[in-house]
Amino acid sequence: MALAPEDMDFISNFSTLWAVFLGAILATLGGFAATQMEWYIDRRRRERNAALFFGEVMTTLNIILGYADNTKKIGDPYGPITMRMLRSAKGEIDMYHRNREQLYDLSHADLRARLHTLTLRIMMSIDGVFDATSAIEAAEQQLEIPNLSPDERTKSEARLAALRLTREGSYEFIGESALQLRNVIRELEPIARFSYDAVEKAVRNA
Repeated sequence: MALAPEDMDFISNFSTLWAVFLGAILATLGGFAATQMEWYIDRRRRERNAALFFGEVMTTLNIILGYADNTKKIGDPYGPITMRMLRSAKGEIDMYHRNREQLYDLSHADLRARLHTLTLRIMMSIDGVFDATSAIEAAEQQLEIPNLSPDERTKSEARLAALRLTREGSYEFIGESALQLRNVIRELEPIARFSYDAVEKAVRNA
């Protein structure tokens, strides 16, 4: 049976509509794929920047704590130089806290948790050293009071000894936490695509 002219027009219009429909689907899929690719690239870029930043902060913190440990072995263990080193370490931790929102750009939840917990532990331990040092200075001044009764002197000396033990315990906790910094830094390196040995070498040479 021969097709009528109007049948040919219908087939032609149907083919045109199908081509438009197919083109719209392909355009939508292409736009979706482009958006996903753009999101993926931006996500990787932000993750790398976060790893670079936190890796550098943790490396600097690790180096400063190493210097503090060296100065503690020379002269007064908690003299001005050691305390200055610990204040510098606190400054690096403050920098971490000011940029903490970048932590969520790291996709490894376990790494994020360990990095944050480790930083808090070091910060609280440094604060413990500072607080104990202030209390020790006050206790030492009290022992210099003239005409201090034997009972009060005994109590002050016992309190001073306890404060010194507390300070030493806080410092030892800093050292224990600092040992774990190296592992965190090593885990950040492949994400940052950068070796922090270069940073450590540059700082130590400087």
